[in-house]
Amino acid sequence: MVDYKETLHLPKTAFEMRAGLSQKEPRLLEEWAKADLYGQIQAARKDAPRFVMHDGPPYANGHLHHGHILNKILKDIAVKDHAMRGFQASFVPGWDCHGLPIEVQVDKELGKKKAEMSRAEVRRACRDYAQKFVAIQRDEFARLGVFARWHEPYLTMTYGYEAQTLRELGKFAGAGLLYKGLRPINWCTTHQTALAEAEVEYEDHTSPSVYVAFPLAKRAPGLERDDVDLVIWTTTPWTLPANLAIAVHPEFDYVAYPVGERLRIVAQPLVESFLAAVKAPALDESKIVARFKGRDLEGLSYEHPLFPRRSPVILAEHVTLEAGTGCVHTAPGHGPDDFEVGRKYGLEVLSPVDGRGVFTEAAGPFAGQQVFAANAGIIAALFAAKVLLNDPSDTVVHRYAHCWRCHKPIILRATEQWFVALDKPFKGGKTLRERALAALKEVQWIPPWGEDRIRGMLQTRPDWCLSRQRSWGVPIAVVYCDKCDTPLVSEARMNQAAAVFEREGADAWFTRSVAELFGDDLACATCGHKTFRKEEDILDVWFDSGVSYAAVIEREGLGQPEGPAVDLYLEGSDQHRGWFHSSLLCGLATRERPPFRTVLTHGFVVDGSGKKISKSKGNFVDPFVAIQKDGAELLRLWVAGEDYREDIRISQEILTRLADTYRKIRNTIRYLLGSLFDFDPNKDLVAAGALLPLDRYALGVAKRTGNRIDEAYRAYDFHVVLHRVNELCTVDLSAFYLDVLKDRLYASGKTSVARRSAQSALYLIARDLLRLMAPIFSFTAEEAWEKLPRLNGDPASVHLALHPGIREPEAVAALFAALAKDGEALAKRYDYAREVRRQVNVALEEARQQKKIGSSVEAMVTVFGSEAQLQPLAGLSDAELADLFIVSRARTSTKGDALTVLVENASGTKCARCWLYRDEVGASAVHPTLCHRCLEAL
Repeated sequence: MVDYKETLHLPKTAFEMRAGLSQKEPRLLEEWAKADLYGQIQAARKDAPRFVMHDGPPYANGHLHHGHILNKILKDIAVKDHAMRGFQASFVPGWDCHGLPIEVQVDKELGKKKAEMSRAEVRRACRDYAQKFVAIQRDEFARLGVFARWHEPYLTMTYGYEAQTLRELGKFAGAGLLYKGLRPINWCTTHQTALAEAEVEYEDHTSPSVYVAFPLAKRAPGLERDDVDLVIWTTTPWTLPANLAIAVHPEFDYVAYPVGERLRIVAQPLVESFLAAVKAPALDESKIVARFKGRDLEGLSYEHPLFPRRSPVILAEHVTLEAGTGCVHTAPGHGPDDFEVGRKYGLEVLSPVDGRGVFTEAAGPFAGQQVFAANAGIIAALFAAKVLLNDPSDTVVHRYAHCWRCHKPIILRATEQWFVALDKPFKGGKTLRERALAALKEVQWIPPWGEDRIRGMLQTRPDWCLSRQRSWGVPIAVVYCDKCDTPLVSEARMNQAAAVFEREGADAWFTRSVAELFGDDLACATCGHKTFRKEEDILDVWFDSGVSYAAVIEREGLGQPEGPAVDLYLEGSDQHRGWFHSSLLCGLATRERPPFRTVLTHGFVVDGSGKKISKSKGNFVDPFVAIQKDGAELLRLWVAGEDYREDIRISQEILTRLADTYRKIRNTIRYLLGSLFDFDPNKDLVAAGALLPLDRYALGVAKRTGNRIDEAYRAYDFHVVLHRVNELCTVDLSAFYLDVLKDRLYASGKTSVARRSAQSALYLIARDLLRLMAPIFSFTAEEAWEKLPRLNGDPASVHLALHPGIREPEAVAALFAALAKDGEALAKRYDYAREVRRQVNVALEEARQQKKIGSSVEAMVTVFGSEAQLQPLAGLSDAELADLFIVSRARTSTKGDALTVLVENASGTKCARCWLYRDEVGASAVHPTLCHRCLEAL
């Protein structure tokens, strides 16, 4: 008996069902590196319009975590997509190599040895540490399939970068924006350095809660009594030794109300909450002794309850009614609002705390105590002085500022630091803050709420504190007169020092003399003295990275020739007060425009329950363990599959679900490739006129999906890309078109029009699909592209190809142009037929359940309905309907008012080759078990 199965054209492909990504990906990475695929892509697009994505530098510190992976893959997808749309799209990766995170780790490694080392030696140790982790992280990023200039990244510690950083600082000096001043700044007592706004995290913290009475030294207007107090509320008792005023709001209503043996002045709307806090009897309006407007209290004075000091009552707009008493304890040395209002009233800037967070002699009896530890003693002293109105043990849990590195509470402390002035007019009269707020409208923010977020930060932030009391960074190249201590702040001198940095790096600041750095012609403008000493502070690392567009994009000529240099900045949402913020200020101060056109932000990675991931919580999973097991492609799928505008969840359950999606897409690709085993598109691709209607329809569906994918890429909606790819593969192809095609592909003549038409459609769909997938499925698309028959001129790598519709071969372009003419009519016909097919499938399943049929090919289907209901099917023959329904026979009948399906047994005999039931089976003496079509195929 003949085995006709051997005569069927069953799929054949080397593209395996089992992905084996953990073994295949390293091979592809090795091939890409050997061929310099990134370099090939750049060379192929060297004359094309530019798309400039600027990589924000992660710290060269520690191994990568899921947040790093999310960020770099998002950037990689964006760059690959633009390269495949014909742009010259480079990816120059960078690392932030200076700053506290690295120096702290080096301090731990050096231990006591550090005390015996010079600053230059410590800096060399920091450089070596950073270089080690640059190499580690570079390999980890490359393992993800990210295409970038890995052999030549930018590092903020290279000599050229350090020199450019100093030149950019010089531009601030030249514009008059750089100044040294005494004002409160965020201070980490653990690391003994100033912190930038972006280096502060807010966490829940338990603080003391104290209501303190300050006795009036001057009678309140209209109140002829001496037993009157102003009551303040604070959660930082340690700042009370620095109290120099009490602020009230000029427009608020205040009352004098008896509590205990004295009258207490508080804001009227807060009286009830105040009485509850000090456990006094409930409010009795009749007991209010006097009422005031806040402005009536200005000029009064009070006695400090712990120090022999008399201070004024002042007016301030920052006073609120959210909590407390409406009378605000004011210490200009420990708060930005306090400092500003204190400057208005000419108050001293008192900050009796050293860099370790220990009280100085100016704190009197508390000298030598660490400030947080001193809270208990200060509360006890207030209690002893009978001015503490609530229970000494009262506390409050609130959000409090912590250092981003040591995660310990920080303090606000007035010290002399270098600042960038945000509210000083320059170059035409507008301030840097005004320019920054106006420039936000020039930038596209994705998602749009990013604009409001950064606007709020710009509106309220203090002047930018640039100085850090550390060793590892770019020095603030300023010198001081040895005689009168006047600083020399000069753009020209900074440029001189930058020329030395260009040759020797910023270490030269610590190894070269002032004359070698600035020349030997220095003279103090104030006193004429000619001997100077160098500033020892270094620059805030956010300034280092904030000028990266100048040190990398502009310096290397990689930017756009006109307007902002960079098309896209893409980082986490925390960078609204970090890199986006500093880059914006630097660009406006030195170029009078933002450095970027579009800013895209993503959320943070959290676990499956939405909780922050950390090793201490036990919910951290090393991503490279998963990569070793399942490959990096799954993580690429995870990045693309999530809406990055919100926090992104990751868990084993999520990855398992994505693995199932991946398998479905991979199996669809495998079937496409398997069906093309004997297809050469250069010879076998049929013209549009020869394509069967169903194949033209399928190409139209794929084309429309491709257009939607293109729109999603352009909008950076990568999760929509993945959704569309999955929908095309599983719904339009696997569940419909490929299912219908099997009989035609397997049983038709090898070179028949019917089969070549199907193969032509499958080939074009596969060719487009792989190109559309490539930015996300970088490994899988490449693996499949290697197995795909290619048109002459198609590149060896899918990543060198262009997206569908861009500079297509003439035959392909002509074919799709012809298809567009009847695409709408075909879509209406077959979309309706697919709806009918769903009803037919339900009826076939019922017949199977009732044992009327086994396989669907045993059936004959009749679709009943009105003429109107069946009219959309009029263009389909009975044979085409049978193919669509995967039955042996099908027909329509207008003998019905509602669309119904009748399933009967098909007449005829089962063909031994295609298994369809045909009346003509047995007509051939040679092959008596075959139908006419199968006879022709043989």
